[in-house]
Amino acid sequence: MTGRNSLGFPQNAAQGRQAPKIYEMSIYQFSVSVIPQYLPEQSDLEQGVYAYSYTVTVINTGRIAAQLISRHWIITDGTGKVEEVRGLGVVGQQPFLKPGEAFEYTSWSHLSTPTGSMRGSYFCVAEDGGRFEATIPEFALVQPRSLH
Repeated sequence: MTGRNSLGFPQNAAQGRQAPKIYEMSIYQFSVSVIPQYLPEQSDLEQGVYAYSYTVTVINTGRIAAQLISRHWIITDGTGKVEEVRGLGVVGQQPFLKPGEAFEYTSWSHLSTPTGSMRGSYFCVAEDGGRFEATIPEFALVQPRSLH
């Protein structure tokens, strides 16, 4: 049997306390999207070099301004070989984003196979000193002719 407490909220009659409700929104959050592109003019198929660019958009979807401090990429080629890349900032910058602000940049990578993938994370520090990681979703690196 369920009743209401003095404030009108439902309560569990068996336990005599208010049913819990969960309200959640991270105050620290960057959303990341990536658009990859094969670069035939930068690739050398005879040498086994496949070049890709990727355009990343980072949006502060949290409630507190924060700065992107460093990056960690995990790059996997078509044979399963993994390379990890770590460094400060992105394209020489450490963007500071207020809630709702976005930062976009383009960078590149190369593989020794026509297909592969990338994923990773950004380490960020909020204006109030909070620290968090923003996930970079995994995305495919695919030379167009490798699909056939």
